Amino acid sequence: MIVVKFGGTSVGDADAIRRAAAIVRTRLDRKPIVVVSALAGTTNVLLAIAEHAVKGRLIVAVREVEGLRERHLTAADDLLGSGAPADEVRGEISATCDELASLAEALSVLGHVTPRSQDAVAAIGEQLSPGLVTAAFAACGLPVELVDARRVMITDEQFTRATPKPDAIARAGRETLLPLVEQGRVPVLGGFIGATEQGITTTLGRGGSDYSASLIGAALEVEAIEIWTDVDGMLTADPRVVPAARLLEQVRFDEASELATFGAKVLHPATIAPAVGRGIPVHVYNSRRPDGKGTRITTDAPRRPVTALAGRCGVAVVKVQSSRMLHAHGFLGRLFEIFARHQVAVDVVATSEVSVSLTVDGAARLDGLVVDLATLGDVSVERNRAILAVVGAGLGDHSATMAHAIAALGDIPVRMVSLSATGINLTIIVDDDRLEPAMRRLHAALLEPSAAM
Repeated sequence: MIVVKFGGTSVGDADAIRRAAAIVRTRLDRKPIVVVSALAGTTNVLLAIAEHAVKGRLIVAVREVEGLRERHLTAADDLLGSGAPADEVRGEISATCDELASLAEALSVLGHVTPRSQDAVAAIGEQLSPGLVTAAFAACGLPVELVDARRVMITDEQFTRATPKPDAIARAGRETLLPLVEQGRVPVLGGFIGATEQGITTTLGRGGSDYSASLIGAALEVEAIEIWTDVDGMLTADPRVVPAARLLEQVRFDEASELATFGAKVLHPATIAPAVGRGIPVHVYNSRRPDGKGTRITTDAPRRPVTALAGRCGVAVVKVQSSRMLHAHGFLGRLFEIFARHQVAVDVVATSEVSVSLTVDGAARLDGLVVDLATLGDVSVERNRAILAVVGAGLGDHSATMAHAIAALGDIPVRMVSLSATGINLTIIVDDDRLEPAMRRLHAALLEPSAAM
């Protein structure tokens, strides 16, 4: 048994859905469970609809709803033609879009959006796509069965970023999915969405479809999880920045997690955590090139000093300086308690005897945080910074490699450096506008054939 997950671009239109059907056909002997995202770009449109509605632009919101309706109906016409099955799918699409229009009208009256209502809107994409995909797969002769993901993906009530309940998911998966698989059917369900134990719709946060696939795979202890996307797999760097970036056929679990966290967009950062816990390999493939090698993420990949680079702009560096830190206990505890209270996540930390530097998302609301941090010492915020991560399971064992990385940056100013506790990630903070040249220099120095270390 395997889980096969198709991202938004892999079910983005009728042609993409046909390619997905052909991929599933080649895997029928492995008893696949299929997880699909919303059609590419749909979630962004849905969130925009909510925003238009609460800002009094109901006509604009309704126009966007009609655009989504037309897009899905056009795909249904192309895939299904005429007949009762096609009419049923078109009816479901229209009914769901009518529901969306009603939600938009309600939001325009309220004038604000709550996390719960935002989830109700954002979940529409993963309610529309599975029905369309299931009908298209059936038209291709596949033995598919539509399953409402909310019957399986049980979560808490933390709307917009709900936390899954693995035990409940495992029970629901065994009750709902396993019987279908044992009957030779292929369950098809949406990713990203779930529900509380009371049946209220939730979402797992952006990128959560990958997470859904991994959670289901872990719950049912499948032999593999396949992520089908629009790139060949994980690369040594972003090819849009580094043309010489090359495919990584094998990556370790911990390396993939670090790369996803610090900017590699192939996987959602949380995706592989459930798979790691069960030792389930994750494969990343290109749905436009299904014969490609892809990337296998597992525990037994080679241990390299440098495997790949990742980068992310839009970072802020918060610095707290205080003589009270010197030989004091509990200072860092109080500092991190303030970050926790303001719900601001920290990526990288560097400390000295009397100062702490931390990186956070530059879009985070920092005003109140800075006010509270000022009770501990002098606070400054540096914006327009970027994180550049050098990732390799064996990096901590090769100090010469780390020195070579810093030297390769040459005249590019380095604002902060931190080696992770496990030694797998050397994080370098540079100015936003120097991230791309820095990445190209490091790739040439550390990962290209001419690199000498």
